[in-house]
Amino acid sequence: MPQNIRPHRLLNLCSQAAAVTVLAVLAAVQLQTAALAQQGPETVAPLAERLIDAVVNISTSQVAKGPKGIPLPNVPKGSPFEEFFEDFFKDRGGAPNVQRNVSSLGSGFVIDGKEGLVVTNNHVIADADEIVVNFNDGTKLKVVKVLGKDPKTDLALLKVEPDKPLPDVKFGASEKIKVGDWVMAIGNPFGLGGSVSVGIISAKQRDINSGPYDDFLQTDAAINKGNSGGPLFNMDGEVIGVNTAIISPTGGSIGIGFSIPSDIATNVIDQLRQFGQTRRGWLGVKIQTVTGDIAETLGLDKQKGALVAAVTADSPAATGGLLPGDIILKFDGRDVRTMRSLPRFVAQTPIGKSVDVEVIRSGGNADLKITIGRLEEGAKKKPPKPAKVKPEPAPEERELIGLKLSMMTPALRKKYRISKSVKGVVVTQVDPAGPAARKNIKVGDVIVEAAQAEVATPDDVSDSIDKMRSAGRRAILLRVEDARGDLRFVAIPFK
Repeated sequence: MPQNIRPHRLLNLCSQAAAVTVLAVLAAVQLQTAALAQQGPETVAPLAERLIDAVVNISTSQVAKGPKGIPLPNVPKGSPFEEFFEDFFKDRGGAPNVQRNVSSLGSGFVIDGKEGLVVTNNHVIADADEIVVNFNDGTKLKVVKVLGKDPKTDLALLKVEPDKPLPDVKFGASEKIKVGDWVMAIGNPFGLGGSVSVGIISAKQRDINSGPYDDFLQTDAAINKGNSGGPLFNMDGEVIGVNTAIISPTGGSIGIGFSIPSDIATNVIDQLRQFGQTRRGWLGVKIQTVTGDIAETLGLDKQKGALVAAVTADSPAATGGLLPGDIILKFDGRDVRTMRSLPRFVAQTPIGKSVDVEVIRSGGNADLKITIGRLEEGAKKKPPKPAKVKPEPAPEERELIGLKLSMMTPALRKKYRISKSVKGVVVTQVDPAGPAARKNIKVGDVIVEAAQAEVATPDDVSDSIDKMRSAGRRAILLRVEDARGDLRFVAIPFK
């Protein structure tokens, strides 16, 4: 040892060298972990082995009526081919309303092994005369009862009667899953039972226009025909989604599949289990998106919330004080970031619960307390057709923002089937190249409000435009009612 280096100094240097070595090892481990995360889990075999027996194939059959065989071609009467075709196609076609069996395949999973409860998609079992649940070990059980189904979320709950408890799986919280997390799908693609695929969550809160409560998880785990109704698992073996749809030009997986989040599914399944039907909350409002131009006309700094276009009479919203033109920002403590999130929040709220609702009203904030009612789901009435009336002298009109506007008259009310309770200014002509046409305003629509003030004459609309122009705005917010009685807000730009 050199004489100019002291022993404690040597120890210090050794300690530093050891620390550097430890840091290098830790860095290597982190890099290796990051690389594994990019490549995916090393194996999902233990997880798949534990879960696969709780995933089932759903086979259905139904009796359908339709033509049998090859239809008889049309040939001219008296032609030399008439007799030939009649002999050739005899007993091969032209037999209407022949009953035939139609079968389909899907997937599902057991959520209660003792009770024999199986979850699947509604579209898998819709209109089926017989449903059979096929298990991974080859066991087949007939469904003794469809406990309930919900077309709006595409979920169904089935019951079988097992001789012994079945393997089952539990729901997890889809809210906790993050974009980029690994997931595993098990199902029955193309009739191949017990098929496992792995991928990641590609996106959350997807709206694919399949229903009013769209809030899908998107995954690139392979999902194909026959996977419908099967589970999407997290890496803890919890069901965080029910596979239900894909985007594909061929019907095969291209890495864009959609699952119903478990946070929605559990609420629906619990109601089907208890009541045999859904019992959704009801607010009683018609809402629309706060677009950029609507936000500007209302003086908002950004697009947010759900705009109340109309309030149903004697509804929870009406009783609680909601008004047309309110923008709902918070519902029961949850932020309403977009218009589509509000129906989900309301539907999931227990009936009879009193909730806090925060709104923007006339530029300021207001807090309301609303007791949620029950949504009674029924068929919508078709709008009446406009009545044909004899031409009468046109009332005095005025052209504004690409529209011809008229005061309400008995003749116009009769012509466009406008209810006696509706008051406002009637649209009698629309410039197809004007700004109003681009916002889908039509002849026969009634302008009820302009700049959140009631109007009765075209001059009232003109005055509101002048006020908005003086305030530095570039558009006028109109509240419009169409022939069906639907109300909406529309922002129309003016020069």
